[in-house]
Order: sequence, then C-alpha cells, then structure tokens
Amino acid sequence: MRSLKLGFIVLASTSLLFLGACSNQASDSSNTNGSTTETVSKTDAASHNSKSNGGQVVESGKYHLELVPEKEANATHLDLFLQTGDKHETVPNANVTADIQSPDGTQKTVPFTYDASGKHYTAMLENGAVGQYQVKVTADVGSEKVNGRFNFNQ
Repeated sequence: MRSLKLGFIVLASTSLLFLGACSNQASDSSNTNGSTTETVSKTDAASHNSKSNGGQVVESGKYHLELVPEKEANATHLDLFLQTGDKHETVPNANVTADIQSPDGTQKTVPFTYDASGKHYTAMLENGAVGQYQVKVTADVGSEKVNGRFNFNQ
C-alpha cells in the first residue's frame, strides 16, 4: 500500500512538471519571410523600448505591431501601430490589411489607411456578432511581409 501511494505521488508530480513545462512555451508561427511572430501580453509591452498604447503587442522579426480596438456606437475603430528597429520608429509606407473572423464564423478583409498625424494605421469594423474576434494583420513593407495575430471582444 505504501509503495502504491509513493508511485502515485511520483506520477502526479511528474505530470504536473510536464504540464508546467508545456504551458510556458511561447506559441510562435512563421510568416512568409522566415521570421517569427510572437504574441506579447499588455503587461510585457512596457518592457519593450516603446511607449505602449494600451493594445495587444506582437513582435515579428524586427517589427513591432500593436493593435488597439476601440468600440464606438456603430463600429469598432482599430488602430495599428507598426514600428521597426530598437527605437520602434514608425513605418509609414506599408500596405496593411486585416483578415477578421467574427464570433459567428464570418470572415472579412479590412484595409487600413495611414494616419500621418497619429503615426499609425486605422480601420473601421462595423458592429456585428457579440463575442471574440480573431484578427490576422498582414503588412507589406517593401518586399517584406509582416504578420501579427490578435483578438478582441466586441
């Protein structure tokens, strides 16, 4: 009986260690130019060399992307900050789109336009189903493609 309890304790401890190790791994996905996309939480954004705008942050190679959704009366206003380098300098000349999947499964491609005064890209998403929206942002910067995945609730 004693060895059975000891075996159970060893098995349970090993299982917990394994689960802990698995949950700490970062989820990376590759984009077309071979760099990786890493999701960083809002609290981790402060540790980067950039002023956070309160949104979700993704580091993709040398690029820094931050998506800030703001709910309005009939739509959700999306601000995307696209920056590069250690000093996180604004990238004003990108072609930016977002593939958005709504909670009901419908997909929509939304183009972003550059707002020179705010030094970021903007788009509007009409109100739709209530729930979590999945967003894949693609930015063409010259010959490079930069990808970032985000989500928000509406």
